[in-house]
Amino acid sequence: MSLLTGFEQPIDQSQHAFRLILKALSEPGHRVTLPGGPAWAPLNAASTAALLTLADQETPLQLCAALKNEQVLTNIRFHSGAPLAATAQEVCFALFDGHVQAADLQALPHGTEISPEFGATVIVQLAELENGAALRLTGPGIESQRLIAPRLPPALLDYLVNRPQRFPLGLDILLTCGDRLLAIPRTTRVEVC
Repeated sequence: MSLLTGFEQPIDQSQHAFRLILKALSEPGHRVTLPGGPAWAPLNAASTAALLTLADQETPLQLCAALKNEQVLTNIRFHSGAPLAATAQEVCFALFDGHVQAADLQALPHGTEISPEFGATVIVQLAELENGAALRLTGPGIESQRLIAPRLPPALLDYLVNRPQRFPLGLDILLTCGDRLLAIPRTTRVEVC
């Protein structure tokens, strides 16, 4: 097991990645390409960049079994200091592959009426950000509507279409594939076309 590189220019690249992730969150469904950087297998480059940019010592993580190995954990600890969450309710960032289940999403914190910002951010690695069911996004950051068609796992599609929590509660979703990322924040309404 060895340490892998983080960003070559940590300050510049993390600031650039942060601005792009913020753009994706403020314009739901808009795809961004994160700056060239490492991919800590089995994490893709966009998931790695998101963790390098967003995770720190105060943001407990959860990784699904398929994405968790000793090398990934060592590099997360070294580069960000982010701890693994002891329970699902402590999670700030959760990372799943394309096999995320409804129980995985339900177990995560969805915020409270007083503090909705305590809802988790879920990063889901997908094989494709296209060729899935056509989805219509509406809500803040979208002028009228935006159409996307990521190939989503059934449980995630069901969660997005039938959000079980009342606004402002919920999960912010970051979808990644390769070095690309798109976001569906909890404020976005999703319909299957």
